[in-house]
Amino acid sequence: MILIFARLHAAAGKDVAAATANASALQTAERALRLDLTAAANRWLVEHPALIQPAVLYYRLYYLVLLGTLIWVFVRRPGVYLTVRRTLIAMALLALPVFWALPMSPPRFALPGVVDIVATYDLFGGDATRELQTGANLYSAMPSMHVAWSLWCGYALWRALRASPQRPARLTAWLPWLFPLGMMAVVLATGNHYVLDIAGSLALLAVSVAAAAAWSRLTARADA
Repeated sequence: MILIFARLHAAAGKDVAAATANASALQTAERALRLDLTAAANRWLVEHPALIQPAVLYYRLYYLVLLGTLIWVFVRRPGVYLTVRRTLIAMALLALPVFWALPMSPPRFALPGVVDIVATYDLFGGDATRELQTGANLYSAMPSMHVAWSLWCGYALWRALRASPQRPARLTAWLPWLFPLGMMAVVLATGNHYVLDIAGSLALLAVSVAAAAAWSRLTARADA
């Protein structure tokens, strides 16, 4: 499913002019709401070079956490697995139309003064030219799927730990939410997303949870 999403994501809207205009409108909205924090976060990371490489690795290797979460819930909490898998599928299906309809340039392209941290310091040699050559979609900042997938990991583990009969597991059920919180900070500081992109990711998770619940109810009725 992840590979299918990646293919469709790469083919989504790539209108550079529209992406730039949408980014400008979003920046205006953030300034009006006093949420224009990306440039300041990026500058702070540049001024703390010891944190740059950990931030890049956090940004790049989150797929390992996603796959690990999916496997762990499947093995350890099969009763929760179906619900969280449906939520993951709903997130992918709901995000793709947004990418097509609302291409968005990330701050690293559209916000003056922002340093492209990942391109400059990535151990894997990530830059815009190489990303284009591999078919990556560089104009899909809204919503941030780095944040969205990380939120899914937090949600899935939270659901799984809450389902545990052991009290200590229930007490630690909120700890997985630290992972998406860290990702929110990283995508801002590396110049990859705006605050409103993160808000879009939160909305995506909420709608996807509701869609998965509706999916489960429809399936239960069909089986009844």
